[in-house]
Amino acid sequence: MNMQSSNRQQDVAEEDKLGEHYAVVYAPKLGRKKQRFPSNVVTIYPTGEEAVAAADEDKKLRAAEVYGPSRSSEGMMLYYLSRWL
Repeated sequence: MNMQSSNRQQDVAEEDKLGEHYAVVYAPKLGRKKQRFPSNVVTIYPTGEEAVAAADEDKKLRAAEVYGPSRSSEGMMLYYLSRWL
């Protein structure tokens, strides 16, 4: 690995690292079996408590534990639902 690519990896923000994250997800149809969400409807929080506090059922903003981000075959960044909080 060259030094330039090593520096780029260090610059990756914590929420952009592949892994489990606490988040608030805009999910207008909770009953659907949708298990993945584009990054533009996911807001990452440092703790589950903060995600739960930021959730707003009236606005369909729901606290969740998500895995990602992962690039889809269409080039979109997606988060996968692990569980609703």
